[in-house]
Amino acid sequence: MTATTPAPMVPGLMISAPASGTGKTMLMLGLLTALRRKGLGVQPFKSGPDYIDPGFHLAASGRASFNLDAWAMEPGRIAAHVTGQPTADLVLAEGSMGLFDGVAKAGETGIGSSAEIAVMMGWPVVLVVDVGGQAQSAAATARGFATLRPDLPFAGVVLNRVASARHEALIREGMVEAGIRVLGALPRQGNITLPERHLGLVQAEETAGLQAILDHAGDFVGAHCDLDAIVAAAACRALPDSAPALPLTPPGMRIALARDAAFSFVYPHVVEAWRRAGATLLPFSPLADEGPDDSADCCWLPGGYPELHAPRLAACDGFRRAMHRFAATRPVHGECGGYMTLGAGLVDAAGDRHQMLGLLGLETSYAKRRMHLGYRRAQPLQPLPGLGVQPLRGHEFHYASILSQPDAALARVTDATGAEVAETGSRVAMPGGGQVTGTFFHLIAPART
Repeated sequence: MTATTPAPMVPGLMISAPASGTGKTMLMLGLLTALRRKGLGVQPFKSGPDYIDPGFHLAASGRASFNLDAWAMEPGRIAAHVTGQPTADLVLAEGSMGLFDGVAKAGETGIGSSAEIAVMMGWPVVLVVDVGGQAQSAAATARGFATLRPDLPFAGVVLNRVASARHEALIREGMVEAGIRVLGALPRQGNITLPERHLGLVQAEETAGLQAILDHAGDFVGAHCDLDAIVAAAACRALPDSAPALPLTPPGMRIALARDAAFSFVYPHVVEAWRRAGATLLPFSPLADEGPDDSADCCWLPGGYPELHAPRLAACDGFRRAMHRFAATRPVHGECGGYMTLGAGLVDAAGDRHQMLGLLGLETSYAKRRMHLGYRRAQPLQPLPGLGVQPLRGHEFHYASILSQPDAALARVTDATGAEVAETGSRVAMPGGGQVTGTFFHLIAPART
């Protein structure tokens, strides 16, 4: 395969932390808002498989945010996502979990850690350190993260949840002794929180008063961080030649895409790849009792929160009839929440069963929640529209229990360690030539390995 050289890189930073819940998203949104006010064009990215944070990045920056995933994406795909965006002054990437956290077995590029993306791109790390309950000892944590991997560029730290001026002074003394630069100190009082539910943050489009939250974050971070020093710390490196990424071929050229509060989890880079391949997206709202556009040649139901809208979906007879007409002759695919909606029934958290579309025999329940979380590799057992039998990489995250999965398996599915996963997806061939398929994992990219 012919190698390609990526376009020149924009200087960037990786916003990361020692662990989840330390303040990465708050700092990321505050920086995006504050730097946008200063007239800078900041291109956001999200390291890892999170599909909620990019919506907040878009709201804060005015630019679409894309996922960069070292486990699921080839080096060429990661590089293409970064170099293929509109010209910017700066890149900010938000990490996931802790800086070095990933899975045990490497995938396409690595184990899926934010550190791998930072090293690959040459983006220095800004480490958010929760200093609550400690003083000079925080420097030991920072120094460990700064030196654990010698090839990791490191910009400095932002202290979070600082209790007082004296507290800050003690921590700064420790950081000076450790040779760590302090780029900001965020007081414990005045910090911001974002609403959450069981899959993490409530989606950006659902968050009441989001602009006020972003304004507050921009004010807060701008007042307590050295924005000029943070921008000056940004860097990048020339990327090595890499093979072009495997094509993320659209499932059709006119794609009816469900899009509303119940169906919103689709990776932005997947949609962008479809558009760049010439596909037209035709959004429709199942919650508004709409069906897919009849001019479409395929239909895609993304993930989301159908369990929160199950009674309303069950009452959408127009949506149900339209989906059955469409599926009779054309391919329909559902991911996670979309897959559950294609099934026969869904039991909500209260134990009440709601009729779903009945295009598949799948029965799911939230009455007894069970978390399913992790990377997935799938080998399709039958050709999928646009993708054929190409191996796929994706990510699964939901709390539904499977009561019945009677249809033919769609794929052989394994986790990040190579262990078999029982959630194989489903496939039904329709008498009129259509095909209905579904998976619990969200597609990220075709797999080379």
